[in-house]
Amino acid sequence: MTIQEIAKRLLELTDAGQYEQAQSELYATNAVSHEPPGSPGLQTVEGLDNIIAKGHQFMAMVEAIHGGHHTEPVIIGNHFAFAATIDATFKGMGRQKMEELAVYEVKDGKIVKEQFFYTV
Repeated sequence: MTIQEIAKRLLELTDAGQYEQAQSELYATNAVSHEPPGSPGLQTVEGLDNIIAKGHQFMAMVEAIHGGHHTEPVIIGNHFAFAATIDATFKGMGRQKMEELAVYEVKDGKIVKEQFFYTV
């Protein structure tokens, strides 16, 4: 897959709530995921199984998702990025609107790194 196809497919699957399918289909087995320092849960994990587990951990904190939006991806070289918002109710934290910048690195047709930027 080209980087354009990967970016499009990632957004299609995540829009449909199919996060684990997106990871299993598009990520390299040795991919790395980074969250900002001080974020709740795991900040850096390595390996597809750990990224999937991190996703489960995040979703376990969510009571309800009320909406969200993302921009079209911006692609440059072997990276793509998009801005995203999510309106969700989190267990013990109430309803919050989150804004983040998601940046992905692609190598040999797979996502090898994801990094999220948001205010903690």
